[in-house]
Amino acid sequence: MTGRGRGSDRGEDAAIGVSERSLFAAPATIPLPSPLVAAPETRSLQAGGQAPAPAPAAGRIARVRRQIGLVSLPRLRHGVTRAAELELDRGIAFLLVPVCLAVGAIAYFSLASEPDFAKPVAVVVLMAVCAFVSRSWPKTHLCLMAVLLCALGLLAAKVETWRAGTRMLGSEISTQLTGRVVSIEEMESGRIRLTMDVISTARPKLRYAPERVRLSARKIPPGMTAGSLITGYAKLLPPTGPVRPDSYDFSFDSYFAGIGGSGFFLGNPTVVSADDGEMPLSARLFSGIENAREAIADHIRGSVGGAEGEIAAALIVGVRAGIPDEINEAMRRTGIYHIISISGLHMALVAGTIMGLLRGAFALFPDFSARRPVKKYAAAAALFSIAAYLIISGVVVAAERSFIMLAVMLIAVFFDRAALTMRNLGISAIAVILVSPHEVVGPSFQMSFAATAALVGAYAGWADHRAGKTRPPPPKRSLPGFLTRKFLLATGGLAMTSIIAGSATALFAIWHFQRVSPLSLFANLAVMPIVSVVMFLAVASALLMPFGLDWPALYLMGKGLTAMIAVSAWISERSPVDGVGLISQQSVLLVTVALVIATMATTWLRLAALPFALAGLLTVSHTRAPDVLISEDARLVALPIGNGELAVNRERPNEFATDNWKRALISETIVKPEMFDTTDRQFDVASPTDLPPGSPFYCREGLCLARHPSGAIIAYVEDRKTTWKACAFADLIIVNDATAYDACHNPLVLVVTKRQLARKGSAAVFFNPQSATTRAAIAFAVDGPYRPWHEQRKFSREARGLPPYKKPDKPDNKPVQ
Repeated sequence: MTGRGRGSDRGEDAAIGVSERSLFAAPATIPLPSPLVAAPETRSLQAGGQAPAPAPAAGRIARVRRQIGLVSLPRLRHGVTRAAELELDRGIAFLLVPVCLAVGAIAYFSLASEPDFAKPVAVVVLMAVCAFVSRSWPKTHLCLMAVLLCALGLLAAKVETWRAGTRMLGSEISTQLTGRVVSIEEMESGRIRLTMDVISTARPKLRYAPERVRLSARKIPPGMTAGSLITGYAKLLPPTGPVRPDSYDFSFDSYFAGIGGSGFFLGNPTVVSADDGEMPLSARLFSGIENAREAIADHIRGSVGGAEGEIAAALIVGVRAGIPDEINEAMRRTGIYHIISISGLHMALVAGTIMGLLRGAFALFPDFSARRPVKKYAAAAALFSIAAYLIISGVVVAAERSFIMLAVMLIAVFFDRAALTMRNLGISAIAVILVSPHEVVGPSFQMSFAATAALVGAYAGWADHRAGKTRPPPPKRSLPGFLTRKFLLATGGLAMTSIIAGSATALFAIWHFQRVSPLSLFANLAVMPIVSVVMFLAVASALLMPFGLDWPALYLMGKGLTAMIAVSAWISERSPVDGVGLISQQSVLLVTVALVIATMATTWLRLAALPFALAGLLTVSHTRAPDVLISEDARLVALPIGNGELAVNRERPNEFATDNWKRALISETIVKPEMFDTTDRQFDVASPTDLPPGSPFYCREGLCLARHPSGAIIAYVEDRKTTWKACAFADLIIVNDATAYDACHNPLVLVVTKRQLARKGSAAVFFNPQSATTRAAIAFAVDGPYRPWHEQRKFSREARGLPPYKKPDKPDNKPVQ
């Protein structure tokens, strides 16, 4: 259904503007003036009842001053009331439903301790009763409904947490594992990653075994497929926490993904003969889908080959573990990594390609097209296509969310409603929040919905603006002029899309990943036409694959991906900035409020977004970078020593952790420790104060020393017996020993033990450069009472203050924790 915008078209030749706001607006309303401008009747009185003459240019400032002077508090209040009423008539109350639900979900995951079911249920019931009773008072009713929706969001998050109930491995252990393969992924390193449902464990038998684990292996038997029953001796590791405070929590993600542990096979797993009839129906169905995905991925890799084949497999079936790391990094630096993850872009291209092909085919039969709703037929085929695409891509969260959004839009076509509206986006957001509330706090949900809301809001505002203007018919142009105009319009539209989406998601990307892509606009302008052609070829290859005629499409798809890789690599080499450091959580919240107001408001009330956006930008840097970062296993310590250098205490540090720390601390170079043996006299533990500020780690006999630019001395010891050596001079001591304690008994020396880190996660230390008599402050990643996704931390040997587990001489079947 199409409708006029808020401004009516004037003139016979004026184009009709379509405003998505009008689809759910109240009957025509008189345009609402801003209270900052004097009303017409006021201006008439000022002129003595006569129409005021145009003010000269020199008198404009005086006129503005007079108009501002006419603004009073009652007039402003009246203007706000009228604007709010118009916003309600246009449906903003419904648009705020997912916002309130998201606020409730975020509040639940931000709680310091886990609430029981009684409290959120009681709040929901109480708010429902109050909202029902207050129906006669509209303003009170709206406020209570907002609180009720927030409580429902909190309750939905609590229900999801209870429903997940994932068993998490508490401690590192090696055991004989037997399980059923859920999925198989070939990694870029050459290893094979297996997701398995655990059936049994032995030698030792685990009393609290996880239900699903993710393991890697060097090789797998040729006949192994999804659904195979396999066994092998494996080393299991508990899910890890954040690599630093306020970073991404991997145990949180594992809990809601149902993954209770990870690790690797100590040997090669073997297939156990078993009757497939013993498998549950759901397992057989999922195994069949997974085997089909793997077969398609192998076919694509064999046809395209190289890195292009891996990317093609990722675009079609969502298998992206084999993409080389350098290509992944180049796409991240250029801001086009969203191309790899199956999301709204891919779903929209698939749906658009199917609809375009079918409508073009129907156009060949004009008699049929004139009598039948061929647009709805095409929309139904597109809906079926993206549903198949969702299944074959592995039903990942991003693809699931994108499917819901597009499904709502395509279903809207069935009922003759506009597809791309903020209301449909709100429906899809409600569905996602109610099904997976934990996604609200993740980067994928936040960035995708922020970008989509910004684009839909900008499109609606532009449509409203154009609807109120009379446009003469376009002049006749030659073919070159026509093509040039179309090219410029397409380029401008793509540039504006990239700018709007990039601006809406920039702060979220910095908050979650501490990186920006300053050349993303140019990269998207250069790559998106190629990606559009590649996705068209991907759809064509999928349609032709059952007939064995897909090789031309796959060949051309590989050539397009070669061009895309070359463009991203060229732009990545010239990208001036990558890591930008930490930003404050307050700024992200303020900008989020500004984004909600700017995208949902339709009147001058959208100006209320400006102070929030300005406050958010001004508070971006209101956070202090840590002086020292410590990993949760107490093995890795890092501190910035100036000149973009990050000193670490290990010669082979964990690459993932150091990459994250480099971006957070805006460092470019890793400085490895200098090692000294027992006979070398160049390093003397007795005189550590001689180290100049900004010294990297110097290590000898299980003791490493470094000096922060502030002058604070950091000591890292492997054994608790060595701790006392550093008590006399160190400001911070990290002890890689779970049996250690604070041997210094000095209130000015901060001692961090392996047991503390095992219980509370990674740590960030802050020195006080203005006071040498103040102990360093420390913040842990998992400080406070445990939530369900952290309960397993208390059961590790390190958390209980026990030494590392030693394998007994003779294995037994005694159950262990």
